[in-house]
Amino acid sequence: MDIHSEKALLIKEIEQLEDISLLRVLKSMLHYGLKNEGRISIEQYNKELEEADAEIEKGEFIAHEEAMKEIRSWRE
Repeated sequence: MDIHSEKALLIKEIEQLEDISLLRVLKSMLHYGLKNEGRISIEQYNKELEEADAEIEKGEFIAHEEAMKEIRSWRE
């Protein structure tokens, strides 16, 4: 499969997602990969931890077992 086909397939799969937490994880991974920044400052690290804690307090997370079910469904 060429790069354009891979991108098209990924876009279709992302469009089907309804889980905001998973979308945020994908967005973070893409952002990190595009910037290829390597290390982050301690300030940025702490900021990201605080943001993650706030999301967890609001219930914006998925349990490990739910994540595993989602991952298994990708293989189908």
